[in-house]
Amino acid sequence: MSAWAISSVAFACIFGGMLLGIFLRAILPEHHMSDESKDVVKLGIGMIATLAALVLALLISSAKGTYDTMSTELRLAGSRVMLLDRVMAHYGPETNEARDLLRRSVASTIKRMWPEEKIGQAVVKADEGGSDIEAVQDKLRQLSPRKDDQRWLQSRALQISGEIAGARWLLIEQTGQSSIPMPFLVMLVFWLAIIFASFGLFSPRNATVIGVLFICALSATGALFLILELDTPYEGLLKVSSAPLRIALAHLGNPGALPQ
Repeated sequence: MSAWAISSVAFACIFGGMLLGIFLRAILPEHHMSDESKDVVKLGIGMIATLAALVLALLISSAKGTYDTMSTELRLAGSRVMLLDRVMAHYGPETNEARDLLRRSVASTIKRMWPEEKIGQAVVKADEGGSDIEAVQDKLRQLSPRKDDQRWLQSRALQISGEIAGARWLLIEQTGQSSIPMPFLVMLVFWLAIIFASFGLFSPRNATVIGVLFICALSATGALFLILELDTPYEGLLKVSSAPLRIALAHLGNPGALPQ
């Protein structure tokens, strides 16, 4: 389920809990609403509110950590791409085809992960055939170094390309995957629904109170939505920036790769 769908279900449960509390207030016998009963209910709700706050803080920390980690990995991948291009450039003109494949591979990644962004007509045309980092590695293995420095550069280029390939498969593995356990979300929504049910149980029935509780439920749902968005940084509203790869693409050999 998408972040929008999960958040909509959560809002329905939370606001529905408040409406349930208002309904129960109208049908419960008067002695159920005594001061002693209210004190006990408030103590129990206070404990649930504390648990909900702890879980909410844990989820925010986990989602923010996931977002920061993936953003850092993307910047690291961009720097490795530029380094690989420079290593191949120092090897000699024999690597021109591999460098072109590398440029097309980066362009392909940007087009796939950020289809709404433009990367330059020259890159779009060059990428029609498709490419990936494995093709670059194949070209590097086919090189026949004649000098010691070329052998070292070939070895270094293969090492860096292997690191980029590992990062690429990690990106594919992480795309669309959530690190937040669904039971955590279900339990958190359940606790929030109970808390809002208590608000409706003890609140007077008027438009002002219902409007304020509606905004509070919307705010709580908004926090859940942000958590879900941060936990999936390669899709949705809060996507990580493509700037690291676009900068790398701009520094690769072909001048036509400069972004618009």
